[in-house]
Amino acid sequence: MNIKPLADRVLVLPAPAQEKTVGGIIIPDTAKEKPLQGTVIAVGGGTKEEEMVLKVNDTVLYGKYAGTELEYEGTKYLIMRQSDILAILG
Repeated sequence: MNIKPLADRVLVLPAPAQEKTVGGIIIPDTAKEKPLQGTVIAVGGGTKEEEMVLKVNDTVLYGKYAGTELEYEGTKYLIMRQSDILAILG
């Protein structure tokens, strides 16, 4: 991975959007709910005020509008501040 977040930022690979409902109905791309869970791919070094507590491979929950989307080598990622992460799933 050639992307290294700075300060208190983390790079997250969002979990894939759910494609089918329980009843087996296929949801079109335009109606898919944005995932709120993902895997941490890279972390910054933190700041003097905020120690970096997230680690690579942590599965996290984040807010619906958190982060900035970016695409690198055909894969879509989110880059966000550590404070935008709501919880670590473990």
